[in-house]
Amino acid sequence: MNNVSFHKAIALLHKVSTKNGFLASAENTSNYQRVWARDGVICGLAALASADEKLIATFKNTLETLADNQHEIGTIPSNVLISNDKNEVSYGGLAGRVDAVTWFIIGVCQYAISQNEPEFVLKYKTHIEKALVLLNAWEYNNKHLLYVPLSGNWADEYITDGYVLYDQLLRIWALKSYNLFAKSEILSKKIQDITNQVESNFLPNSLEEKYHEKAYLELVFNKYLPCSFSPSGYKTQFDAFANALVVLLKIGTIENQNQILEFASSLASESKLGLVPAFWPPVFQKDEHWNLLKNNCKYEFRNFPYEFHNGGSWPMVNGFVGLAMLSQNQTDNAAHLLEKINQANAIFDFSFYENFNTDTQAPNGVAFCAWSAAATILIHQTLHNNFKIIF
Repeated sequence: MNNVSFHKAIALLHKVSTKNGFLASAENTSNYQRVWARDGVICGLAALASADEKLIATFKNTLETLADNQHEIGTIPSNVLISNDKNEVSYGGLAGRVDAVTWFIIGVCQYAISQNEPEFVLKYKTHIEKALVLLNAWEYNNKHLLYVPLSGNWADEYITDGYVLYDQLLRIWALKSYNLFAKSEILSKKIQDITNQVESNFLPNSLEEKYHEKAYLELVFNKYLPCSFSPSGYKTQFDAFANALVVLLKIGTIENQNQILEFASSLASESKLGLVPAFWPPVFQKDEHWNLLKNNCKYEFRNFPYEFHNGGSWPMVNGFVGLAMLSQNQTDNAAHLLEKINQANAIFDFSFYENFNTDTQAPNGVAFCAWSAAATILIHQTLHNNFKIIF
């Protein structure tokens, strides 16, 4: 199953490869026939893992398309449409996409590391530096954590806002990646300052000054880090993507990291799909944040309980959970998770659905989703070919 799934995943990435970069899906759905920042970089990381020269070239083209369409103030496009009829650049829908900026920096640097091309980072140094200034501005209070609007990242119809854990961690990863080339003491200090704030505000028993002391003291911590907080308090759902990044970036203690993986493995074992839901538990109609969730959609409501961001299971997210397991030498757990990802991707003759209803196991969203294929490639190559992403 693993080898068949791996080759099917590679074939899908070839199918979405264009001269301008990776498309989000091979399905003829207009919004997915675009080069996306986060989708494109995640597919690009899979391309690097595959060692497939054509796919690596597509990753390079993806980064060039994003750079060519950077806004004058530094914003990286959420997505770019380039066609014979028209060109369109989007920096976000109901809100701008903060994570497009950090994924771009990660992508440029990871490409340069993998291909041993430091000149590629030099080529885009001005773009990166402009993006870093913008990230500093998005702190607003100059206290090292980004303030992210509702709908401001990949979970664009979910409830997270304010100081969102996922976005802080992507920023740490971006800065660490860039600093491998810049070797800046200023950047090193910034990385440490952001890390300190994450550990102070998202982990229990911290004695450091808090952003929101009252909310922190009222918070009942679990085995994982909460997904976000804002002036209104903490949102405490388990964000699988963010907590995988906590492990990969070695935030907190080994005990913290092992507890996260223990919780993720337990969730997966209790799921009919054997996958870790993107956010857990779901928000239900009776819950405090239901109206926030219900109204956060541009076209149609999709975040019913157990679906999409609201407790749905995404192969892409599970790809990063698997990488987190491997970073802690949990080889058997990662191999088992890969098997479950492959089973999900194989539904309906390898349709590579975007996500699944965690309760009914029914597929949701777009088929032939490129980053679902990327999940298979990343874990498979890390397991079997000693591929390493630099965190």
